[in-house]
Amino acid sequence: MGGRYRAGEGSRVVRSGPHRQSKGEIMDSAMRDKLLRILLVVFGAIFILVYPISLVWPSGWVWSDGYSQTYVMILGVYATLGVFLLLAARNPAEHRSLIAFTAWSSVVHGAIMAVQAYQDSSQTGHLIGDVPALIAVFIVLLLLSPRGATA
Repeated sequence: MGGRYRAGEGSRVVRSGPHRQSKGEIMDSAMRDKLLRILLVVFGAIFILVYPISLVWPSGWVWSDGYSQTYVMILGVYATLGVFLLLAARNPAEHRSLIAFTAWSSVVHGAIMAVQAYQDSSQTGHLIGDVPALIAVFIVLLLLSPRGATA
């Protein structure tokens, strides 16, 4: 296969054109894809199950006492996102924008909630509940996303 070579960092050589992947790169790519598929299913299921999770641990997942229209709306949005993450798990490369949206919206949502939980002492349970969960979704999806997903 063609392609010109140019000097890379240190003694590493970087190919500037099309190239074959080494067995290690193929294995890493296959393992990363498999892990991403598994985690898309896990995250999708968790997003769908936010309501039952909040019944078990309300201080880490529910932002109001009693009925809240806002909470019901959030449950609907996350359940819908969960279904689409399950569908994306079939072929993550075809759903890069959904994966990127999930990652970036999770970190933004988590950061806003962290500030709000810090400001309201009755909401500090979120700092060990949904805030770290959303930050974890961001980190994992960012690390495992198919190329081009976060650009």
